[in-house]
Amino acid sequence: MANHEMKINLKVWRQKNASDAGRFEEYAVKANPDMSFLEMFDVLNEQLIEDGKDPVAFDHDCREGICGMCSMFINGRPHGPKQGITTCQLHMRSFKDGDTVVVEPWKAQSFPVIKDLSVDRGAFDRIIAAGGFVSVNTGNAVDANSILIPKDVADEAFAAATCIGCGACVAACKNSSAMLFVSAKVSQMALLPQGQAEREKRVVAMVDQMDNEGFGSCTNTGACSAECPKEISLSNIARMNREYLRAKLVGN
Repeated sequence: MANHEMKINLKVWRQKNASDAGRFEEYAVKANPDMSFLEMFDVLNEQLIEDGKDPVAFDHDCREGICGMCSMFINGRPHGPKQGITTCQLHMRSFKDGDTVVVEPWKAQSFPVIKDLSVDRGAFDRIIAAGGFVSVNTGNAVDANSILIPKDVADEAFAAATCIGCGACVAACKNSSAMLFVSAKVSQMALLPQGQAEREKRVVAMVDQMDNEGFGSCTNTGACSAECPKEISLSNIARMNREYLRAKLVGN
């Protein structure tokens, strides 16, 4: 089947805006097995435009698994059936000819639908703005070896920093918790010397903003890490809890 067209039956969530009730619409599309899932949606939209219908709105940018924009809930799983990849890295060969594929947006109160499969993830931006940064003196770049960091610490910080903020963790969680995302952003700086100056202030500000955005509590089921395309570790959540408790004790 690798070099032949395949027919896919799509059930796609269509919603005009956040206040619209929304509904599923069904489409039949022919795709090449080597197409990415987003390329298949490009084919669908060309088909809809030719028929004088409104194309499906969906988020995309890099199409290389880097930007985190391609937020589709596919057959009940964020980013689809494969482990450790984004929607744009999912290929149609992962499905069979004649399959029915159900596609929905992230469904969370804190991610209101803009249109169809596109949601507003501005809540993540506001959490980052609350404390996801380090204050440094401006001027020439500091020599890379001026602050020595043990390799195991650097590796752990880098693993946390691979989070692309796609929101799959929120979509996978039955409480729509953002704990994995926030803990990854807290961890990547709490582990490094550059992040120590604002360590207590940062975690409190980011957790408070997370709560203000209406995300739910952690369920401790691990669905977030299991569905994360970058496989961010649950250990980051444990670290953030320790950081938050430490900050409150230091603050008091």
